[in-house]
Amino acid sequence: MESGWETANQCVEKIRERTDLTPRTALILGSGLGELARRVTSPQAVSYQELPGFPVSTVSGHEGRFVLGFLEGEPVIVMQGRVHFYEGYSMEQVVLPVRVMHALGAKRLILTNAAGGISPALSPGDLMLLTDHLSFLVSSPLIGPNEPRFGPRFPDMSEAYSKRLRALCREAALEAGVPLREGVYLQVKGPQYETPAEIRAFAALGADAVGMSTACEAIAAGHLGMEVCGVSCITNLAAGLSKKPLSHEEVGETARKTAQSFQSLLCALLKKLGKEERD
Repeated sequence: MESGWETANQCVEKIRERTDLTPRTALILGSGLGELARRVTSPQAVSYQELPGFPVSTVSGHEGRFVLGFLEGEPVIVMQGRVHFYEGYSMEQVVLPVRVMHALGAKRLILTNAAGGISPALSPGDLMLLTDHLSFLVSSPLIGPNEPRFGPRFPDMSEAYSKRLRALCREAALEAGVPLREGVYLQVKGPQYETPAEIRAFAALGADAVGMSTACEAIAAGHLGMEVCGVSCITNLAAGLSKKPLSHEEVGETARKTAQSFQSLLCALLKKLGKEERD
C-alpha cells in the first residue's frame, strides 16, 4: 500500500506535466464559492480524476479540479471544490489535496467554507474570519504512523490560524469595504445537519459557527508548517435557531448571493500578500 507521501508526489508529477508554475498561496473553495477560480489569469486546470489516488468531489457545487495561475498577481493553486469525510473518504484522503498543494510549493493556505451560524451575532450572508476551531468530534487526519517528511508526530496547534494572516485579512476587509465578523468554527462529520440539542451544546463549548470541513485541512496544513487563514460564509442559522428546515439548496443560494463580497475580500487579501512579497 502506498504511503500518503508517495501518493502526493505522484499527483505532483502529474500536475507538473501540465504546468511548471510554483504557487505561493493555496485556496480551498467551499460550497457555492467556486466562481473565484474563474478569475484566475493564465489558468491551467487539472481535474481530480486525472490524478492517481486522488479523491473526487461528489457534492453539487464542488466542481472537482485544481486551477493554477495568478490572482491579483499572486501565484496560486485553487482547489475548486473540496472532498469531505462524509463522502466516505478516509481522513488521509480528505487532506491529500493540502499535501499536494504544499508539495507544489504553496507556503500558505486560505480555507473557505459555508457554515451554519450559532452565535446570535451572526446572520446569513455574514463572512466570519476563523480565530480558532473545535475539531475533537471528527477523526484527526494525523492518526496512524507519522510521516516525518510531512511534519512532527505532535504538531503544535496553539495558532492554528495565523495571527499575521488574520491581521492582513482584517486590513483587506476594510480596504474592500466588506464587513467581517470573527469567531470559532466547529467541524462535525455530517452529512446530516445538526440537531437543536447539538447546537445548544456547541454554543456552550464556545462555537460560533458549524460546518463539515476545514478544521481537518487546517490541522494537515499546520502539520506541514503552512500558514493558515480561514473564512466562513454564514449561509444559514443553525438548527433550532430559525423556523425553517435546513437544506443544501439554501446553503448554495446564500453562498451565491454572498459570492461577490467574498471574492472581493479574498482578492484584496491576495493583493496584500503579493505586495508583501514584492516589498
